[in-house]
Amino acid sequence: MNQRQDINIDVRKFRRTATIIVLAFVVFFIVKSTFVILQPTERGVVFKKYTSGLDTENVLREGLNIVAPWNDVIRFEIAEQQIEETMDVLSQDGLSINLDVSLRFRPKPEEIGNLFQAFRKDYVNNLVRPELRSAVRRVIGQYTPEELYATKRQEIEKQIQKNTFAILDSNHIQLKALLFRSIKLPESIQKSIEEKLAADQEAQKYNYLIEREKKEAERRRIDAEGKAAANQILNASLTDKILKEKGILATEELSKSPNAKIIVIGSGGDGLPIILGDN
Repeated sequence: MNQRQDINIDVRKFRRTATIIVLAFVVFFIVKSTFVILQPTERGVVFKKYTSGLDTENVLREGLNIVAPWNDVIRFEIAEQQIEETMDVLSQDGLSINLDVSLRFRPKPEEIGNLFQAFRKDYVNNLVRPELRSAVRRVIGQYTPEELYATKRQEIEKQIQKNTFAILDSNHIQLKALLFRSIKLPESIQKSIEEKLAADQEAQKYNYLIEREKKEAERRRIDAEGKAAANQILNASLTDKILKEKGILATEELSKSPNAKIIVIGSGGDGLPIILGDN
């Protein structure tokens, strides 16, 4: 009799313990599914699998979020990312050019539901990389190797960035920057371009020197013409009376000098006195 009572007591304890454990697991599952904590670089999208499906309008933000335990939360990383692409593209004249391109971007935080619905989580390989390659090939095909290598590099970068931005922006991606890390041409073509650029610089320097000499010659001509015009005006203003007056003034100044012995006699043919020194 005692053995049966002990068995019944043990069974009851076991059932009670098992019930507590199951309830603990249920509570833990409910709490874990209900309270969702997102990190500062995360956003969440709720998938209501038993009702309306993916909720693209209401994006869960960082911190604590309360969600019905029967729904799923899809976490999405929104931190800025960078990809590097190495590709061979054809220039306008059909020359193969090797490019290393870097692209920095991030998903638009409030549009991750739409992004996930269209491309799932692998949007980098399904959207960003293909569109970057397409934009690079399309733009590079409009330029020559020389323009890409030297004269229009920044213009080409801006055009590729503009085209890439347009397609990514319409697909819920924010483009941050696009840069050419390196451009490799066939060695013979690169050497030819560098020699041509050096020759162009020499020609520009030569043209500058010629232009500078022309301007200097023009300045001298204008200066000479100005002096000639001034002398012509001066000569026209020097009448006989003015010359006599200046001669008389000069004679008076010489007569006052203590270091000179001057003899003034008669007058010259122009009416001015003749000045004789003691030497």
